[in-house]
Amino acid sequence: MMILVTYDVNTETAAGRSRLRKVAKICVNHGQRVQNSVFECDLEPAHFITLKNDLEEIIDMHRDSLRFYLLGKNWESRVEMMGKNPTYHPQKDPFIF
Repeated sequence: MMILVTYDVNTETAAGRSRLRKVAKICVNHGQRVQNSVFECDLEPAHFITLKNDLEEIIDMHRDSLRFYLLGKNWESRVEMMGKNPTYHPQKDPFIF
């Protein structure tokens, strides 16, 4: 299923900047970055649970936020893109971890 992951990590402190790097690294390992803090992830349900748990261990619940948009299997009809970044199709384009 296609999941859109977005995050906002407070980077006012060194600890916040460290959390930001860790969150980004985990997201890169699970999907394709489409904007600075936005990732498209094509995941099996078990991998989605793992991703959420890994991110929950890192973020500060009082300073940071995570959002998961579950787009499902028919995500292509729900996503429109405009602008400079080339279109990426996770099921057709190669993805290397």
